[in-house]
Amino acid sequence: MNEPVVKAPEATVADAAPEGTIAPLAWGPVSVIAGAVAVLLLVTSGRYGYFADELYFVAAGGHLNWGYADQPPLLPLIAHVMDTLFPGSLVALRLPATVLTALGVVVATQIARELGGRRRAQVMTAAVSAIGMVVNGHLLATNAFDAFLWAVVSWLVVRWVRLREEGRQDDRPLLWAGVATAVALQVKFLIPVLWLALGAGALAVGPRDLLRRPLLWAGAAITLLTMLPGLAWQAGNGWPQFEMVQTVSAEGSLNGGRALFLPLVLAQPGLLIGAVLAWYGLWRLLRSTLLRPYRFYGVAAVAVILIFWLAGGRWYYVTGLFPVLWSVAAVELQRRQPARWWRWVPTWPVFALSVLPALYWLPVLPGAWVQQPRAGENLGVNIITIGQFGWPEFTDTVGRAYRTLPPDERRNAVVITRVYWQAAAIEFYGGERGLPKPYSGSRGYWYFGMPPQGTGTVLYVGDEGERLRTYFGDVQQVATVDTGLGLEAGTPIWRCRDPRASWPELWPEFRRTAI
Repeated sequence: MNEPVVKAPEATVADAAPEGTIAPLAWGPVSVIAGAVAVLLLVTSGRYGYFADELYFVAAGGHLNWGYADQPPLLPLIAHVMDTLFPGSLVALRLPATVLTALGVVVATQIARELGGRRRAQVMTAAVSAIGMVVNGHLLATNAFDAFLWAVVSWLVVRWVRLREEGRQDDRPLLWAGVATAVALQVKFLIPVLWLALGAGALAVGPRDLLRRPLLWAGAAITLLTMLPGLAWQAGNGWPQFEMVQTVSAEGSLNGGRALFLPLVLAQPGLLIGAVLAWYGLWRLLRSTLLRPYRFYGVAAVAVILIFWLAGGRWYYVTGLFPVLWSVAAVELQRRQPARWWRWVPTWPVFALSVLPALYWLPVLPGAWVQQPRAGENLGVNIITIGQFGWPEFTDTVGRAYRTLPPDERRNAVVITRVYWQAAAIEFYGGERGLPKPYSGSRGYWYFGMPPQGTGTVLYVGDEGERLRTYFGDVQQVATVDTGLGLEAGTPIWRCRDPRASWPELWPEFRRTAI
Protein backbone atom coordinates (compact mmCIF):
# COMPACT_ATOMS: atom_id res chain seq x y z
CA MET A 1 0.00 0.00 0.00
CA ASN A 2 1.41 3.38 -1.00
CA GLU A 3 2.16 5.81 1.79
CA PRO A 4 0.27 9.12 1.62
CA VAL A 5 2.14 12.18 0.42
CA VAL A 6 2.93 14.45 3.33
CA LYS A 7 3.37 18.13 2.62
CA ALA A 8 5.55 20.32 4.73
CA PRO A 9 3.69 22.77 6.94
CA GLU A 10 3.10 26.24 5.55
CA ALA A 11 5.74 28.75 6.48
CA THR A 12 6.52 32.27 5.54
CA VAL A 13 9.11 33.11 2.91
CA ALA A 14 11.22 34.72 5.60
CA ASP A 15 11.44 31.36 7.43
CA ALA A 16 14.10 30.31 4.92
CA ALA A 17 16.62 32.40 6.86
CA PRO A 18 16.88 33.85 10.36
CA GLU A 19 14.52 36.75 11.00
CA GLY A 20 15.78 40.06 9.64
CA THR A 21 18.45 38.40 7.50
CA ILE A 22 18.75 36.64 4.20
CA ALA A 23 20.89 33.67 3.43
CA PRO A 24 24.42 34.30 2.12
CA LEU A 25 24.88 34.02 -1.61
CA ALA A 26 26.12 30.60 -2.67
CA TRP A 27 29.06 32.14 -4.53
CA GLY A 28 30.87 28.88 -5.25
CA PRO A 29 28.30 26.95 -7.31
CA VAL A 30 26.71 30.13 -8.70
CA SER A 31 30.10 31.33 -9.98
CA VAL A 32 30.74 27.95 -11.59
CA ILE A 33 27.38 28.00 -13.37
CA ALA A 34 27.75 31.62 -14.52
CA GLY A 35 31.32 30.89 -15.63
CA ALA A 36 30.14 27.87 -17.61
CA VAL A 37 27.63 30.09 -19.44
CA ALA A 38 30.37 32.59 -20.27
CA VAL A 39 32.74 29.87 -21.52
CA LEU A 40 30.04 28.23 -23.66
CA LEU A 41 29.17 31.55 -25.27
CA LEU A 42 32.81 32.47 -25.80
CA VAL A 43 33.72 29.22 -27.54
CA THR A 44 30.68 29.44 -29.85
CA SER A 45 30.75 33.19 -30.54
CA GLY A 46 33.17 32.92 -33.44
CA ARG A 47 31.23 30.23 -35.29
CA TYR A 48 29.02 30.82 -38.34
CA GLY A 49 29.09 34.56 -39.04
CA TYR A 50 27.63 37.96 -38.32
CA PHE A 51 23.88 38.00 -37.84
CA ALA A 52 22.05 40.48 -40.07
CA ASP A 53 21.17 42.83 -37.20
CA GLU A 54 24.74 42.78 -35.92
CA LEU A 55 25.94 44.09 -39.27
CA TYR A 56 23.31 46.82 -39.01
CA PHE A 57 24.43 47.78 -35.50
CA VAL A 58 28.00 48.16 -36.73
CA ALA A 59 26.82 50.23 -39.70
CA ALA A 60 24.56 52.38 -37.52
CA GLY A 61 27.47 52.91 -35.15
CA GLY A 62 29.28 54.55 -38.03
CA HIS A 63 26.42 57.09 -38.15
CA LEU A 64 26.23 57.81 -34.41
CA ASN A 65 23.26 59.85 -33.33
CA TRP A 66 20.98 60.36 -30.33
CA GLY A 67 18.41 58.11 -31.91
CA TYR A 68 17.45 55.99 -34.89
CA ALA A 69 14.21 55.25 -36.66
CA ASP A 70 14.09 51.74 -35.26
CA GLN A 71 15.89 51.87 -31.90
CA PRO A 72 17.70 53.91 -29.26
CA PRO A 73 21.46 54.50 -29.62
CA LEU A 74 23.17 52.22 -27.08
CA LEU A 75 23.70 49.05 -29.15
CA PRO A 76 25.02 50.91 -32.23
CA LEU A 77 27.43 52.73 -29.91
CA ILE A 78 28.61 49.46 -28.32
CA ALA A 79 28.95 47.80 -31.73
CA HIS A 80 30.95 50.76 -33.02
CA VAL A 81 33.31 50.69 -30.04
CA MET A 82 33.89 46.93 -30.16
CA ASP A 83 34.41 46.87 -33.93
CA THR A 84 36.79 49.83 -33.70
CA LEU A 85 38.85 48.21 -30.94
CA PHE A 86 38.71 44.70 -32.44
CA PRO A 87 37.98 45.04 -36.17
CA GLY A 88 36.30 42.02 -37.70
CA SER A 89 36.18 40.02 -34.44
CA LEU A 90 32.87 38.28 -33.85
CA VAL A 91 33.95 37.16 -30.38
CA ALA A 92 34.76 40.72 -29.33
CA LEU A 93 31.57 42.14 -30.85
CA ARG A 94 29.49 39.65 -28.88
CA LEU A 95 31.51 39.93 -25.66
CA PRO A 96 29.17 42.48 -24.00
CA ALA A 97 26.21 40.15 -24.53
CA THR A 98 28.25 37.23 -23.20
CA VAL A 99 29.18 39.12 -20.04
CA LEU A 100 25.65 40.35 -19.36
CA THR A 101 24.19 36.88 -19.87
CA ALA A 102 26.59 35.40 -17.33
CA LEU A 103 25.88 38.25 -14.91
CA GLY A 104 22.17 37.65 -15.44
CA VAL A 105 22.59 34.24 -13.80
CA VAL A 106 23.96 35.98 -10.70
CA VAL A 107 21.14 38.54 -10.70
CA ALA A 108 18.51 35.80 -10.92
CA THR A 109 20.18 34.06 -7.97
CA GLN A 110 20.02 37.31 -6.01
CA ILE A 111 16.27 37.40 -6.61
CA ALA A 112 15.94 33.90 -5.13
CA ARG A 113 18.07 35.04 -2.19
CA GLU A 114 15.81 38.06 -1.60
CA LEU A 115 12.82 35.72 -1.55
CA GLY A 116 14.44 33.67 1.21
CA GLY A 117 16.19 31.08 -0.92
CA ARG A 118 18.97 29.18 0.74
CA ARG A 119 21.78 27.38 -1.06
CA ARG A 120 19.62 24.73 -2.75
CA ALA A 121 17.13 27.26 -4.11
CA GLN A 122 19.90 29.58 -5.24
CA VAL A 123 21.74 26.86 -7.11
CA MET A 124 18.51 25.67 -8.73
CA THR A 125 17.74 29.24 -9.83
CA ALA A 126 21.24 29.70 -11.20
CA ALA A 127 21.04 26.43 -13.15
CA VAL A 128 17.66 27.07 -14.73
CA SER A 129 18.62 30.69 -15.48
CA ALA A 130 21.76 29.49 -17.23
CA ILE A 131 19.71 27.17 -19.42
CA GLY A 132 17.00 29.71 -20.13
CA MET A 133 19.15 32.81 -20.67
CA VAL A 134 22.06 31.35 -22.61
CA VAL A 135 20.04 31.61 -25.83
CA ASN A 136 19.99 35.40 -25.45
CA GLY A 137 23.73 35.81 -25.16
CA HIS A 138 24.97 34.37 -28.43
CA LEU A 139 24.37 37.51 -30.50
CA LEU A 140 24.89 41.21 -29.90
CA ALA A 141 21.16 41.78 -29.84
CA THR A 142 18.70 43.90 -27.91
CA ASN A 143 17.09 40.92 -26.17
CA ALA A 144 20.38 40.03 -24.43
CA PHE A 145 20.53 43.50 -22.88
CA ASP A 146 16.79 43.68 -22.21
CA ALA A 147 16.72 40.33 -20.42
CA PHE A 148 19.56 41.41 -18.11
CA LEU A 149 18.19 44.88 -17.37
CA TRP A 150 14.65 43.63 -16.75
CA ALA A 151 16.13 41.11 -14.32
CA VAL A 152 18.03 43.88 -12.52
CA VAL A 153 14.88 46.02 -12.22
CA SER A 154 12.91 43.02 -10.96
CA TRP A 155 15.58 42.18 -8.38
CA LEU A 156 15.55 45.74 -7.04
CA VAL A 157 11.76 45.84 -6.82
CA VAL A 158 11.69 42.46 -5.05
CA ARG A 159 14.37 43.71 -2.66
CA TRP A 160 12.29 46.80 -1.88
CA VAL A 161 9.29 44.60 -1.05
CA ARG A 162 11.39 42.30 1.13
CA LEU A 163 12.80 45.20 3.14
CA ARG A 164 9.31 46.66 3.49
CA GLU A 165 7.97 43.36 4.80
CA GLU A 166 10.74 43.34 7.40
CA GLY A 167 9.65 46.79 8.55
CA ARG A 168 12.58 48.64 6.99
CA GLN A 169 11.47 51.40 4.64
CA ASP A 170 14.50 51.70 2.38
CA ASP A 171 13.57 53.19 -0.99
CA ARG A 172 17.05 53.22 -2.46
CA PRO A 173 16.37 50.05 -4.53
CA LEU A 174 13.60 51.96 -6.32
CA LEU A 175 16.01 54.76 -7.21
CA TRP A 176 18.52 52.27 -8.64
CA ALA A 177 15.68 50.55 -10.48
CA GLY A 178 15.09 53.91 -12.15
CA VAL A 179 18.73 54.09 -13.19
CA ALA A 180 18.54 50.57 -14.67
CA THR A 181 15.34 51.59 -16.47
CA ALA A 182 17.13 54.60 -17.94
CA VAL A 183 19.80 52.31 -19.38
CA ALA A 184 17.19 49.86 -20.68
CA LEU A 185 15.45 52.68 -22.55
CA GLN A 186 18.68 53.33 -24.43
CA VAL A 187 18.44 49.73 -25.72
CA LYS A 188 14.78 49.34 -26.63
CA PHE A 189 11.49 51.05 -25.75
CA LEU A 190 10.03 48.00 -23.99
CA ILE A 191 10.56 48.34 -20.25
CA PRO A 192 7.74 50.91 -19.76
CA VAL A 193 5.38 47.99 -20.39
CA LEU A 194 6.88 46.22 -17.35
CA TRP A 195 6.52 49.33 -15.17
CA LEU A 196 2.94 49.95 -16.30
CA ALA A 197 2.09 46.34 -15.49
CA LEU A 198 3.84 46.54 -12.10
CA GLY A 199 1.92 49.71 -11.30
CA ALA A 200 -1.37 48.13 -12.30
CA GLY A 201 -0.55 45.03 -10.26
CA ALA A 202 0.32 47.13 -7.22
CA LEU A 203 -2.94 49.04 -7.51
CA ALA A 204 -4.91 45.82 -7.90
CA VAL A 205 -3.41 43.67 -5.14
CA GLY A 206 -0.86 45.91 -3.36
CA PRO A 207 1.50 47.17 -2.17
CA ARG A 208 -0.16 50.42 -3.25
CA ASP A 209 2.37 52.57 -1.44
CA LEU A 210 4.93 51.50 -4.08
CA LEU A 211 3.49 54.24 -6.27
CA ARG A 212 3.80 56.84 -3.52
CA ARG A 213 7.52 56.44 -2.82
CA PRO A 214 9.48 59.64 -3.64
CA LEU A 215 12.60 57.79 -4.78
CA LEU A 216 10.54 55.81 -7.29
CA TRP A 217 9.58 59.08 -8.95
CA ALA A 218 13.13 60.38 -8.60
CA GLY A 219 14.22 57.35 -10.61
CA ALA A 220 11.50 58.16 -13.14
CA ALA A 221 12.87 61.71 -13.41
CA ILE A 222 16.37 60.36 -14.08
CA THR A 223 14.91 58.14 -16.78
CA LEU A 224 13.11 61.05 -18.41
CA LEU A 225 16.22 63.24 -18.38
CA THR A 226 18.29 60.57 -20.11
CA MET A 227 15.58 60.14 -22.72
CA LEU A 228 15.38 63.80 -23.70
CA PRO A 229 18.05 63.71 -26.46
CA GLY A 230 16.46 60.64 -28.01
CA LEU A 231 12.98 62.12 -27.76
CA ALA A 232 14.25 65.29 -29.41
CA TRP A 233 15.65 63.21 -32.28
CA GLN A 234 12.36 61.34 -32.65
CA ALA A 235 10.35 64.56 -32.61
CA GLY A 236 12.65 66.20 -35.15
CA ASN A 237 12.24 63.26 -37.51
CA GLY A 238 8.50 62.76 -37.29
CA TRP A 239 8.40 60.10 -34.54
CA PRO A 240 9.39 57.13 -36.72
CA GLN A 241 9.38 54.84 -33.68
CA PHE A 242 5.57 54.87 -33.68
CA GLU A 243 5.61 53.58 -37.24
CA MET A 244 8.06 50.86 -36.17
CA VAL A 245 5.56 49.55 -33.62
CA GLN A 246 3.08 48.92 -36.42
CA THR A 247 5.81 47.42 -38.59
CA VAL A 248 6.91 44.96 -35.90
CA SER A 249 3.32 43.81 -35.51
CA ALA A 250 2.93 43.41 -39.29
CA GLU A 251 6.19 41.46 -39.49
CA GLY A 252 5.14 39.08 -36.74
CA SER A 253 5.01 36.16 -39.17
CA LEU A 254 8.81 36.28 -39.46
CA ASN A 255 8.96 35.20 -35.82
CA GLY A 256 5.94 32.95 -35.71
CA GLY A 257 3.18 35.55 -35.32
CA ARG A 258 0.44 35.54 -32.68
CA ALA A 259 -0.28 31.86 -33.31
CA LEU A 260 3.18 30.84 -32.12
CA PHE A 261 3.70 33.63 -29.58
CA LEU A 262 2.48 31.72 -26.53
CA PRO A 263 4.03 28.36 -27.53
CA LEU A 264 7.38 30.08 -28.07
CA VAL A 265 7.05 31.94 -24.77
CA LEU A 266 6.43 28.57 -23.15
CA ALA A 267 9.38 26.95 -24.87
CA GLN A 268 11.86 29.81 -24.88
CA PRO A 269 12.93 29.64 -21.22
CA GLY A 270 14.36 26.18 -21.86
CA LEU A 271 12.17 23.21 -22.60
CA LEU A 272 11.49 20.85 -19.69
CA ILE A 273 12.90 22.41 -16.53
CA GLY A 274 12.79 26.09 -17.51
CA ALA A 275 9.24 26.09 -18.85
CA VAL A 276 7.86 23.97 -16.02
CA LEU A 277 9.48 26.04 -13.28
CA ALA A 278 8.51 29.35 -14.89
CA TRP A 279 4.85 28.48 -15.02
CA TYR A 280 4.93 26.84 -11.59
CA GLY A 281 6.48 30.01 -10.21
CA LEU A 282 3.76 32.13 -11.84
CA TRP A 283 1.05 29.87 -10.44
CA ARG A 284 2.51 30.10 -6.92
CA LEU A 285 2.82 33.88 -7.17
CA LEU A 286 -0.86 34.14 -7.99
CA ARG A 287 -2.10 31.51 -5.52
CA SER A 288 0.13 31.37 -2.46
CA THR A 289 -0.98 33.39 0.56
CA LEU A 290 2.60 33.38 1.78
CA LEU A 291 3.75 35.16 -1.38
CA ARG A 292 1.00 37.75 -1.06
CA PRO A 293 3.44 40.71 -0.85
CA TYR A 294 4.89 39.72 -4.26
CA ARG A 295 1.62 38.78 -5.96
CA PHE A 296 1.58 42.05 -7.89
CA TYR A 297 4.55 40.76 -9.89
CA GLY A 298 2.54 37.69 -10.95
CA VAL A 299 -0.29 39.97 -12.07
CA ALA A 300 2.25 42.10 -13.93
CA ALA A 301 3.78 39.05 -15.65
CA VAL A 302 0.38 37.98 -16.99
CA ALA A 303 -0.31 41.55 -18.12
CA VAL A 304 3.03 41.91 -19.92
CA ILE A 305 2.55 38.65 -21.81
CA LEU A 306 -0.98 39.62 -22.85
CA ILE A 307 0.06 43.13 -23.91
CA PHE A 308 2.83 41.89 -26.18
CA TRP A 309 0.64 39.13 -27.58
CA LEU A 310 -2.21 41.52 -28.39
CA ALA A 311 0.20 44.12 -29.81
CA GLY A 312 1.83 41.58 -32.11
CA GLY A 313 5.19 41.85 -30.33
CA ARG A 314 8.02 39.36 -30.55
CA TRP A 315 7.94 36.36 -28.22
CA TYR A 316 11.36 37.15 -26.77
CA TYR A 317 10.15 40.52 -25.45
CA VAL A 318 9.00 38.77 -22.25
CA THR A 319 12.30 37.03 -21.47
CA GLY A 320 13.09 39.42 -18.62
CA LEU A 321 10.09 38.16 -16.63
CA PHE A 322 11.44 34.67 -16.11
CA PRO A 323 14.17 35.21 -13.45
CA VAL A 324 11.53 36.14 -10.86
CA LEU A 325 9.32 33.21 -11.82
CA TRP A 326 12.23 30.76 -11.66
CA SER A 327 13.28 32.17 -8.30
CA VAL A 328 9.79 31.81 -6.84
CA ALA A 329 9.59 28.23 -8.07
CA ALA A 330 12.98 27.33 -6.57
CA VAL A 331 12.14 28.89 -3.20
CA GLU A 332 8.74 27.18 -3.14
CA LEU A 333 10.33 23.81 -3.90
CA GLN A 334 12.79 24.46 -1.09
CA ARG A 335 9.94 25.23 1.30
CA ARG A 336 7.29 22.72 0.25
CA GLN A 337 7.23 18.95 -0.11
CA PRO A 338 5.83 18.59 -3.65
CA ALA A 339 3.49 15.86 -4.72
CA ARG A 340 5.21 12.71 -5.91
CA TRP A 341 4.05 13.03 -9.50
CA TRP A 342 6.36 15.95 -10.15
CA ARG A 343 9.28 15.45 -7.78
CA TRP A 344 11.32 14.42 -10.83
CA VAL A 345 11.22 18.02 -12.15
CA PRO A 346 13.94 19.66 -10.01
CA THR A 347 16.43 16.82 -10.51
CA TRP A 348 19.81 17.08 -12.21
CA PRO A 349 18.98 14.55 -14.98
CA VAL A 350 16.12 16.83 -16.04
CA PHE A 351 18.44 19.85 -15.91
CA ALA A 352 20.91 17.97 -18.12
CA LEU A 353 18.20 17.05 -20.63
CA SER A 354 17.02 20.67 -20.70
CA VAL A 355 20.43 21.79 -21.92
CA LEU A 356 19.87 20.03 -25.26
CA PRO A 357 16.99 22.24 -26.48
CA ALA A 358 18.92 25.32 -25.35
CA LEU A 359 21.88 24.24 -27.48
CA TYR A 360 19.59 24.30 -30.53
CA TRP A 361 19.79 28.08 -30.44
CA LEU A 362 23.59 28.16 -30.35
CA PRO A 363 25.94 27.55 -33.31
CA VAL A 364 27.20 24.21 -32.08
CA LEU A 365 26.29 22.15 -35.17
CA PRO A 366 28.62 22.13 -38.18
CA GLY A 367 27.68 24.84 -40.65
CA ALA A 368 27.33 22.19 -43.35
CA TRP A 369 24.37 20.73 -41.44
CA VAL A 370 22.34 23.95 -41.64
CA GLN A 371 19.76 23.69 -44.41
CA GLN A 372 18.47 26.52 -46.61
CA PRO A 373 14.69 26.90 -46.14
CA ARG A 374 12.51 26.11 -49.14
CA ALA A 375 11.09 29.01 -51.15
CA GLY A 376 8.10 30.51 -49.38
CA GLU A 377 8.80 28.66 -46.14
CA ASN A 378 8.20 30.65 -42.94
CA LEU A 379 11.59 31.10 -41.32
CA GLY A 380 10.21 31.47 -37.80
CA VAL A 381 12.94 31.05 -35.20
CA ASN A 382 15.28 29.66 -37.90
CA ILE A 383 15.87 33.22 -39.06
CA ILE A 384 18.42 33.56 -36.23
CA THR A 385 20.51 30.72 -37.66
CA ILE A 386 20.00 31.39 -41.37
CA GLY A 387 20.69 35.09 -40.81
CA GLN A 388 24.31 34.28 -39.84
CA PHE A 389 25.18 32.85 -43.26
CA GLY A 390 25.80 34.18 -46.75
CA TRP A 391 26.64 37.84 -46.23
CA PRO A 392 30.19 37.77 -47.68
CA GLU A 393 28.90 35.77 -50.65
CA PHE A 394 26.00 38.17 -51.07
CA THR A 395 28.44 41.10 -51.17
CA ASP A 396 30.60 39.23 -53.69
CA THR A 397 27.61 38.93 -56.03
CA VAL A 398 26.85 42.64 -55.75
CA GLY A 399 30.52 43.42 -56.36
CA ARG A 400 30.58 41.34 -59.55
CA ALA A 401 27.44 43.06 -60.83
CA TYR A 402 28.93 46.46 -60.01
CA ARG A 403 32.10 45.67 -61.96
CA THR A 404 30.06 44.86 -65.08
CA LEU A 405 29.18 48.55 -65.37
CA PRO A 406 31.32 50.52 -67.84
CA PRO A 407 34.18 52.32 -65.99
CA ASP A 408 32.93 55.83 -66.80
CA GLU A 409 29.42 54.90 -65.61
CA ARG A 410 30.72 53.14 -62.53
CA ARG A 411 32.40 56.31 -61.23
CA ASN A 412 29.03 57.99 -60.66
CA ALA A 413 26.98 54.88 -59.85
CA VAL A 414 25.62 53.98 -56.41
CA VAL A 415 24.24 50.84 -54.79
CA ILE A 416 20.79 51.00 -53.20
CA THR A 417 19.27 48.07 -51.32
CA ARG A 418 15.68 47.24 -50.49
CA VAL A 419 16.48 46.00 -46.93
CA TYR A 420 18.76 47.55 -44.33
CA TRP A 421 20.45 44.17 -43.73
CA GLN A 422 21.69 44.17 -47.32
CA ALA A 423 23.09 47.71 -47.06
CA ALA A 424 24.80 46.90 -43.76
CA ALA A 425 26.48 43.83 -45.28
CA ILE A 426 27.74 45.87 -48.24
CA GLU A 427 28.99 48.61 -45.93
CA PHE A 428 30.81 46.04 -43.79
CA TYR A 429 32.27 43.79 -46.51
CA GLY A 430 32.11 46.01 -49.58
CA GLY A 431 35.18 48.18 -49.09
CA GLU A 432 37.64 45.39 -49.79
CA ARG A 433 35.52 44.38 -52.80
CA GLY A 434 35.65 47.81 -54.39
CA LEU A 435 32.04 48.72 -53.71
CA PRO A 436 30.99 52.29 -52.90
CA LYS A 437 29.06 53.32 -49.81
CA PRO A 438 25.58 51.79 -50.05
CA TYR A 439 22.25 53.54 -49.59
CA SER A 440 18.91 52.17 -48.51
CA GLY A 441 15.46 53.51 -47.78
CA SER A 442 14.93 50.76 -45.22
CA ARG A 443 14.32 51.74 -41.59
CA GLY A 444 17.20 53.64 -40.05
CA TYR A 445 19.27 53.56 -43.23
CA TRP A 446 16.97 56.06 -44.92
CA TYR A 447 18.15 58.67 -42.42
CA PHE A 448 21.84 58.01 -43.17
CA GLY A 449 21.58 59.99 -46.39
CA MET A 450 20.49 59.82 -50.03
CA PRO A 451 22.53 59.37 -53.22
CA PRO A 452 24.35 62.53 -54.33
CA GLN A 453 22.89 64.77 -56.99
CA GLY A 454 24.13 63.76 -60.41
CA THR A 455 23.83 60.04 -59.75
CA GLY A 456 22.54 58.61 -63.01
CA THR A 457 23.04 54.85 -62.53
CA VAL A 458 21.84 52.76 -59.60
CA LEU A 459 22.60 49.14 -58.87
CA TYR A 460 19.47 48.17 -56.95
CA VAL A 461 19.32 45.04 -54.78
CA GLY A 462 15.84 43.72 -54.16
CA ASP A 463 12.77 42.17 -55.72
CA GLU A 464 11.10 45.40 -56.92
CA GLY A 465 11.59 45.48 -60.69
CA GLU A 466 8.14 46.83 -61.58
CA ARG A 467 8.23 49.61 -59.00
CA LEU A 468 11.71 50.66 -60.14
CA ARG A 469 10.41 51.30 -63.65
CA THR A 470 8.27 54.13 -62.29
CA TYR A 471 11.42 55.92 -61.09
CA PHE A 472 13.92 55.11 -63.86
CA GLY A 473 13.73 55.15 -67.64
CA ASP A 474 15.91 52.06 -68.10
CA VAL A 475 15.70 49.05 -65.72
CA GLN A 476 17.35 45.69 -66.41
CA GLN A 477 18.08 42.71 -64.19
CA VAL A 478 21.83 42.03 -64.30
CA ALA A 479 22.35 39.34 -61.65
CA THR A 480 20.74 37.07 -59.07
CA VAL A 481 22.23 36.46 -55.64
CA ASP A 482 23.40 32.88 -55.18
CA THR A 483 24.75 32.49 -51.64
CA GLY A 484 23.84 28.84 -51.30
CA LEU A 485 22.77 29.46 -47.73
CA GLY A 486 21.44 32.74 -46.35
CA LEU A 487 18.53 35.13 -46.23
CA GLU A 488 19.34 36.73 -49.60
CA ALA A 489 19.53 33.64 -51.82
CA GLY A 490 17.66 34.34 -55.07
CA THR A 491 17.50 38.12 -54.64
CA PRO A 492 17.61 39.93 -58.02
CA ILE A 493 19.98 42.82 -58.78
CA TRP A 494 18.91 45.57 -61.19
CA ARG A 495 20.77 48.17 -63.18
CA CYS A 496 18.70 51.36 -63.19
CA ARG A 497 19.47 54.35 -65.43
CA ASP A 498 17.92 57.71 -66.25
CA PRO A 499 16.15 58.72 -63.02
CA ARG A 500 12.83 60.44 -63.79
CA ALA A 501 13.25 63.10 -61.06
CA SER A 502 15.87 64.64 -58.82
CA TRP A 503 17.06 62.66 -55.82
CA PRO A 504 15.44 65.00 -53.26
CA GLU A 505 12.16 64.16 -55.01
CA LEU A 506 12.87 60.46 -55.46
CA TRP A 507 14.36 59.60 -52.07
CA PRO A 508 11.13 59.82 -50.03
CA GLU A 509 9.67 57.20 -52.39
CA PHE A 510 12.35 54.75 -51.32
CA ARG A 511 11.58 54.98 -47.61
CA ARG A 512 10.17 51.81 -46.06
CA THR A 513 9.97 50.33 -42.57
CA ALA A 514 8.95 46.76 -43.42
CA ILE A 515 11.57 44.15 -44.27
